[in-house]
Amino acid sequence: MAAKKKPFIKFQCATCKEVNYFIKKSKEKAETKLELQKFCKRCRKRTAHKETKK
Repeated sequence: MAAKKKPFIKFQCATCKEVNYFIKKSKEKAETKLELQKFCKRCRKRTAHKETKK
């Protein structure tokens, strides 16, 4: 029995549009898009990061 792998999700900064973070997300939560406050290296501050397509 092979285990199903969780898909990788990219997070993009809302201000500078740079992809900074990658996480694995379960299939159950795949319906809703996440928006988290993360540190952006380019902006050098905490900004909203939104889930993007692959």
